[in-house]
Amino acid sequence: MELISVEQRSALIWAGKPFLKLELRDTYAIDAELFDAWRRGDEATVSRFVDAWRDKVASEVAAGRPIRRVRVVSEPLSEYQRMAVDISGSAVDAGEELRWLPRRLASSLALPGNDCFVLEDLVIFNVLGGSDERSEIQLFRDPEVVSLCRNAFSAAWDLAIPHREYKPA
Repeated sequence: MELISVEQRSALIWAGKPFLKLELRDTYAIDAELFDAWRRGDEATVSRFVDAWRDKVASEVAAGRPIRRVRVVSEPLSEYQRMAVDISGSAVDAGEELRWLPRRLASSLALPGNDCFVLEDLVIFNVLGGSDERSEIQLFRDPEVVSLCRNAFSAAWDLAIPHREYKPA
């Protein structure tokens, strides 16, 4: 395991290879500005965030690099996840493959302890603290860890509900 910076993580994720993303938390402090804007009904600020992600997704998908994400969520949804459901449609329209996995359906799955990006031969874990702030970013190249996370993603993907079909409880 190696600790890496946000910049190193970004360079690896956007290096021109497809990736899988598994999200396990119900809130993320990193999105505080977006979340606050959504709560206030500040459509201009929300659009700025959403449009930037949509454009990134569209660029990756056009280049033949799919983005697949599973969000494991508690139901009823946290206010943060209600926002995520609300704003995710444009990225899905741009080609992001997004599925929602209600936590009640995930009980029998072996999932990693932290959110992760799974690339061909490595896994990047975002380790968050108790207040949902990033505490460290871990890089693993161990084939067993990569396999564990790839298998966990696949199992979660198979149970998860595509974004357009997801109706939160």
